[in-house]
Amino acid sequence: MASLIVVLAGIKAASAIVVPFLLSMFIAIACNPIIRRATQYRIPKAVSVALVILIIVIFGFMLAGLVGQSMNDFTLNLPEYKSQLANELAWMAAQLSTLNIQIDRTQLLSYLDPGLAMNMASNLLTSLGSVMTNFFLILLTVVFMLFEADTIPKKVHIALANPDIKIKQVDRFLTSVKNYLVIKTLISLITGAIVGVVLYLLGLDHFMLWAVLAFLLNYIPNIGSILAAVPAVLLAFVQLGPAMAGVVALFYIALNTLMGNMIEPKFMGRGLGLSTLVVFLSLIFWGWLLGTVGMLLSVPLTMIVKIALESTHGGNWFAVLLGDGSEISAKPDPEKVTS
Repeated sequence: MASLIVVLAGIKAASAIVVPFLLSMFIAIACNPIIRRATQYRIPKAVSVALVILIIVIFGFMLAGLVGQSMNDFTLNLPEYKSQLANELAWMAAQLSTLNIQIDRTQLLSYLDPGLAMNMASNLLTSLGSVMTNFFLILLTVVFMLFEADTIPKKVHIALANPDIKIKQVDRFLTSVKNYLVIKTLISLITGAIVGVVLYLLGLDHFMLWAVLAFLLNYIPNIGSILAAVPAVLLAFVQLGPAMAGVVALFYIALNTLMGNMIEPKFMGRGLGLSTLVVFLSLIFWGWLLGTVGMLLSVPLTMIVKIALESTHGGNWFAVLLGDGSEISAKPDPEKVTS
């Protein structure tokens, strides 16, 4: 346990190096199937890697430009939002006073400052932006990883003492992470697109910013979708009134119920092998250790730990505790066997 604490302290101290490397590794894992498919069509590897990197660069610059413009527009409109909020709170205080409920409008205004909506969004985007300052380093690392992706399994076979067992675990990890990233990215894109379209139809300002925020925060399990809803609902209350804020809140609840409880578990739930409690605790742990990127990658990182523990006799018990309980149904009940 003492050595584990020393290792974790070292990882946290070296997070400036560890985080870009982990981000590069997961981007390479997600992009490698595209490179393999292009190779099947006899496209040179250098060309396919260059095209993938070009798509990443274009998408990154488009996302940065969109978010930056939305944040500037929000800052310019902030005085108007504050005056609208004061009017809404005055009306709400008048309605509550008829019910003999007295509230301090000034204190409530300080709690419902519309700048809080942008602070939540900007804190996340700023933390991601600090990582993306190493954007070109990450891209170069991804390029080298993609070029050497085919040789890594061969090196593992040669390097490991028991390659037949170890390579199956490596393949299982790569398959699990690839499936998770692909499915999660598709679901996040669909979620962000739906949020953008619905908020545009409702007339909410900066709908594209809230769509991007919904896309990014959907990678954070359990609480990400809730965090994405808070600034949009708060801005809807300021701009469109309490009734429309309720409509926006109901929309987010319905969307998160559909995506999080029905569609996502259907495609992903049985493939993760992690309990819901472990997913939530891993979100807190990796977020503390590696920051925002650790929260986004909390599930794949926990899967790495679980698969690594399963490969050792001493850590297999802990891997069972991290699991989703499938081992319980697979193992016969001792009481039934005795009877």
